[in-house]
Amino acid sequence: MDAHWRNTQRVVRFTFLDARSFIGIVFFLVHLRLWVLGMAVVILIIFWIFERFGLSFQSALRAMRCWFWGRNRPANSLRARRRTIDTGSI
Repeated sequence: MDAHWRNTQRVVRFTFLDARSFIGIVFFLVHLRLWVLGMAVVILIIFWIFERFGLSFQSALRAMRCWFWGRNRPANSLRARRRTIDTGSI
């Protein structure tokens, strides 16, 4: 048995994919419609593509966020920047 405290943070897997990818299948089982089946298949394909690139769900979301915002980030205003405090001169 491979039950150890270090394994508590591992991603739950169902067959070959992350278990969160099967939420579409659960929705399909609750609401049997063809468009829900199509949505479930699209979700499974998206998660499979993430797995092929070696990304987990959280890291794929972070990668998409970085891709969306791009390399240039807006700078903080002068009021929002932290200033150094010299405690020795008081």
